[in-house]
Amino acid sequence: MKFAFRAKNESGEVKEGLVDAVSRELAIEILQRNGLIPIDVKEEGGGMLSVVKNLKRLWEGRVAPKEIMLTFRQLATLIQARVSVVTSIETVAAQVENKYFRLVLMEIKEDIEDGMSFSEALEKHPKVFDFMVVSVVRAGEVSGTLQRSIEFVADNTEKNYQLTSKVRGALIYPAFVFGVAGIVAFLVMTFMLPKISALIRDLEVDVPWYTTLLMNIGAFMNAYWWVVVLALGGIIGGSISYFRSENGSKEWDRLILRMPVFKRLIKNVCVARFAGNFGSLIEGGIPVVRALMITSDIVGNNVYTNIILKAAEEVKTGGSISSVFFRYPQDIPTIVSQMVKIGEDTGTTAEVLTGVAKFYDQEVEVMTRNLSVLIEPILISLLGLGVGILTVGVLLPIYNVAGQL
Repeated sequence: MKFAFRAKNESGEVKEGLVDAVSRELAIEILQRNGLIPIDVKEEGGGMLSVVKNLKRLWEGRVAPKEIMLTFRQLATLIQARVSVVTSIETVAAQVENKYFRLVLMEIKEDIEDGMSFSEALEKHPKVFDFMVVSVVRAGEVSGTLQRSIEFVADNTEKNYQLTSKVRGALIYPAFVFGVAGIVAFLVMTFMLPKISALIRDLEVDVPWYTTLLMNIGAFMNAYWWVVVLALGGIIGGSISYFRSENGSKEWDRLILRMPVFKRLIKNVCVARFAGNFGSLIEGGIPVVRALMITSDIVGNNVYTNIILKAAEEVKTGGSISSVFFRYPQDIPTIVSQMVKIGEDTGTTAEVLTGVAKFYDQEVEVMTRNLSVLIEPILISLLGLGVGILTVGVLLPIYNVAGQL
């Protein structure tokens, strides 16, 4: 039978294709023998269960990190109480509200009953459980510390979820203000400005060129507002589509690291993710190169992904992670590179990175709390500029004419 796969090669490039094998396990083994790290391997076609799952996924939406965190937290508690993995999964699945996630958990339970390991069953659902989860669980199965590995997945998912939530929460306020300001500006230009323009024309007085320009803009908006809406929708939709593409995503990641207010926040988030996840992975027994490959997928920015992948290549050839980091002082703070070097020299990389992650987590928390304070002057300036243009260009000529009457 044929299996469709997505896998990374040694340089971190994603490869896709088909492989012939009698089972999924053999397909994974073939890929690994060819120097590829499997990301997603599934039988081509899929059958009725796959159709049902996809329909439920579309209906329920994606599985939130919070749901995964709670699930693994409950699994760890049950396994610690000497409950079997199959019974634990069945018990947890019964309490899950997301129907798609419940279906995934029940399929995992059935796969384990059919002889698969827990990690192999998880690996069949890459849209729900990423490569890090599978690798950590597999390491726990090999070392006999499955409960500890499951607790680690829950802790790590919670940390990443909290970090992402902080950043999103900090961006809600400026996004809301810009959105409301844009809607108000559109309504003023489309409905209010043409009425004021009509009043000025009725007065039959000379007005400055900038007032004439605003009056013409108002007349255009009033007549062709639907064209503007469609154009804006097309621009926004096209931009979102481009920035979600591979090349667009890379461009966005480079762009956001140059934005005055956000670049420091994004840099701190990426460093915190790297230090926290990489440190936890090697502490959990994952080999350094594999841990770097996994972390490169989690860090959330292509610039940092490429740096980490270069570090993985350096380690493969006998080099060090810090030697790569020192080449990118604009992206990796020098103190982080020095701390990584100290950890490598003393054999305490995991402990050192735990301290680095804690520091940068605190930095992110402080920055997200203060982000609204940093953005407020920009928002006030832009809103003031809009009000000033409207006042000088439209209202002031009316007041001047009224004063002459």
